[in-house]
Amino acid sequence: MPDNRRKSVSRTRTPLFALLAAAGLFATVAPAATAQPEQRHVLLVSVDGMHQSDLAWYTATHPHSALASLVAHGTQYTHANTPVPSDSFPGLVAQVTGGNPATTGVYYDATYNHALLPAGTTNCAGVKPGTGVDYTEDLDLDKNSVDAGQGLAGLPASVLKMTGNPRTLIDPAKLPVDPRTCKPVYPHQYLQVNTVFEVARQAGLRTAWSDKHPAYEMLNGPSGTGVQDLFTPEINSQVPGGPAGGDWTTDNAATQQYDSYKARAVLNEIDGYDHSGTTKVGTPAVFGLNFQSVSTAQKLPVSGGQAGGYTAGGAPGPVVRSALDFVDRQLGAFTAELQRRHLDQSTTIVLSAKHGQSPIDSNALTRIDDGALLDGLNAAWRAAHPGAADLVVQSTDDDAMLLWLSDRSAAATTFAKNYLLAQSGTGNGVTGAPKPFVHSGLTTVHAGADAARYFGVRPGDARVPDLVGITVPGVVFTGGQSKIAEHGGAAADDRSVPLVVSGTGRGQSVGGAVETTQIAPTILRLLHLDPRSLAAVREEGTRVLPELDR
Repeated sequence: MPDNRRKSVSRTRTPLFALLAAAGLFATVAPAATAQPEQRHVLLVSVDGMHQSDLAWYTATHPHSALASLVAHGTQYTHANTPVPSDSFPGLVAQVTGGNPATTGVYYDATYNHALLPAGTTNCAGVKPGTGVDYTEDLDLDKNSVDAGQGLAGLPASVLKMTGNPRTLIDPAKLPVDPRTCKPVYPHQYLQVNTVFEVARQAGLRTAWSDKHPAYEMLNGPSGTGVQDLFTPEINSQVPGGPAGGDWTTDNAATQQYDSYKARAVLNEIDGYDHSGTTKVGTPAVFGLNFQSVSTAQKLPVSGGQAGGYTAGGAPGPVVRSALDFVDRQLGAFTAELQRRHLDQSTTIVLSAKHGQSPIDSNALTRIDDGALLDGLNAAWRAAHPGAADLVVQSTDDDAMLLWLSDRSAAATTFAKNYLLAQSGTGNGVTGAPKPFVHSGLTTVHAGADAARYFGVRPGDARVPDLVGITVPGVVFTGGQSKIAEHGGAAADDRSVPLVVSGTGRGQSVGGAVETTQIAPTILRLLHLDPRSLAAVREEGTRVLPELDR
């Protein structure tokens, strides 16, 4: 659990509009309020990839920005960390459930489950359990279309007409199968605990969210009804008119265009409409979106003829700066629309990130072909065990190594660990020049029962990886040179993210360690709902964020 010690801070409370007006974002200055107004709306914003250091740099260099205003007049947590693995799925699930992977059951978007049956199974009798669980764009009816196969005319501009029920855009034949029911397991059914969206719904409040794949249907929670309006344009689809194979992440200008659709959805929701802006439904109590622009700017070596990533001194380079400027403009639009709709005094904005990105220092980058390492592991296993199948049945390797094995015995997991730690070779650095590595680029390997202990689950758990490799800082597993950073591991650059709660205080800064899991109970507290309505909060003892827990 995080260290919740905190320094003494000012506890003056001021409405969001008055704070932003004082910062110069609005021409009219509202009179100072004498008491904190009732909080009835929470706008959650995840700027994927953003580090706390990015926020500190941006607010220092752009003191009149929307981001600076949110920080200067909110409660900022300067040592917030995401769960491990620091991937999008466990990162966002943590924010809306209050739980880590051991509790939520969500370790990544592409994992393995030793208890489920392969996708497409229709006669479950006698089928051996064990299958990949792929909750990515691969589930879409058409992953090459930004509407995921809904069949809208006039794309991409018509994308806002997408359904708010993306479950209908998932091909059930691609889902793993539950042996007890012999039916497909949708993402929301895979989540082991409830969400803030479900708690809000049970209290009669409206909910909405915007994200990057229909598989984020998971946010509906076990009830399947948590998010009333879920807008999920497919980010890994082909950009209309773009080069073949080019999705919205391969060019940062395209990513910003993609993100603008989700930002427009939030503006429509602020105005009291559904995400499309066509049906009047009322402003949600819990709503928000993720931005991808910063994340792709950090990964791309070059975009639009400019360098991605960071300068030698750790400051954002030109593409990252452009992405941060874009996000700042969208936040400014949100706050302006909240004021225009007289929702500023009843809305709290929570700003954070599902994950950071590693490495910030591009000189630390070592790209390693994990495919060659795993091919070698499987070959060594078969040589030692004639007639055996491949040992690795699922690998999810970004800047950590997560392996699920066909043989979960202590002998097999130890074999895999020892093999990987014995491998050395040559990868490449940020310029593409050869760069040697040892121990498969890993500092620590947890295998078998030790991997289960690392995550805090019982040995033999059906979902937990059988091997977890913690990388040397800067290692990215990739067979090419198309990216200079990644996330998904345990590195500080992956996990150290911003966390700002705006509309609750004036310039408060909390330096004690907190976790992004604490966002979930805080959202419920802001809505005057019971944080212990969340199963993960009860199981893990997740606390409301400091200074907001009264």
